[in-house]
Amino acid sequence: MESSLVRDNPLILPLNKEKTVYDGFITVQERDFRMRILLPPDRQLKHARLHFCWQLKHLLRGYEQVVKQRLQQSTDLVSFILELKTVLEVGLKSRPDCRSIPPPQYYAQLFSEMETLGWVKLLSIDAEFQTLRLKAEDSSGRQHILTVKLKPKHPAEAPECSADLPVPLAITWTPQSTLDQLHSQFLLVLDSLTEFWDVLDEIDSKTWILEPEKPSRADTMRRIAIGNNVSIKVEVDPKHPKMLPECCLLGAEHEALPKSFVAKVFVATGLSDECGICYSYRLEAAIPDQVCNDPRCGQPFHQACLYEWLRALPSSRQSFNIVFGECPYCSKPITVKMAS
Repeated sequence: MESSLVRDNPLILPLNKEKTVYDGFITVQERDFRMRILLPPDRQLKHARLHFCWQLKHLLRGYEQVVKQRLQQSTDLVSFILELKTVLEVGLKSRPDCRSIPPPQYYAQLFSEMETLGWVKLLSIDAEFQTLRLKAEDSSGRQHILTVKLKPKHPAEAPECSADLPVPLAITWTPQSTLDQLHSQFLLVLDSLTEFWDVLDEIDSKTWILEPEKPSRADTMRRIAIGNNVSIKVEVDPKHPKMLPECCLLGAEHEALPKSFVAKVFVATGLSDECGICYSYRLEAAIPDQVCNDPRCGQPFHQACLYEWLRALPSSRQSFNIVFGECPYCSKPITVKMAS
């Protein structure tokens, strides 16, 4: 049995003279999974205890009872491992994403590349040494993060790269490429977007931004408060940041006239955009975009708040999906569509 075990599974070896403890790797479809087998003193396989690595546990999820039955029925360790491999073959077909431990050459290559790149540029790395977060700085001093997910056959396979950018991250990779070259390509992408971020940083510092609440480096839109109950949505083109941006005025018609817009653009004090019913700006993801069109009022409301308010009033009426009623503030006619 021992000769058969070593011949068929050279990566599983006994750790003691009594040969009751075996440790090593089981190979299935060119993937190695670590396991340990603890036999009782009488070496009865049905009383054995098995310890698997987390990848093997994930792969055998749902097959635990099958493995237990095979363990009870097998006459020797060789036959059990053979049957375990059969179960793993099935598991790999149903879970092709299950990863094995990369070969030693993978780690040697990774450490060599990090030495060339510089460990100071490594922000973090996961426990499997496959997901790295590299930091970079653009020409204006802004900090950026490049997330790199390496494949088990690195560098033969191109890694998956992602970053907080307003454009798709295009990276060129060959089997001869390195992390240092990858980082250099990322810096070139950052330099091409420097002017775009300069424009947005100036907008953020000199205006009252309503949306997004916490802008990321990938966001190209800003909703800017320009007056009482009036805002403008600006979309900046990352490739042409200094061209006239796409704009959309939001608010009551009487407040959003061009003359009023020119007078109030970039005003960032004394404004009120809270809902006149719930007194908050955000209601989950919604903003107060329903505005009373009476020039003396102009109070904004959340669609859901206004709908519930009007529906509760005896004087309100409904036609199809539109509710007609009176403004909670000025009692002038106001309408709202049913909340979807």
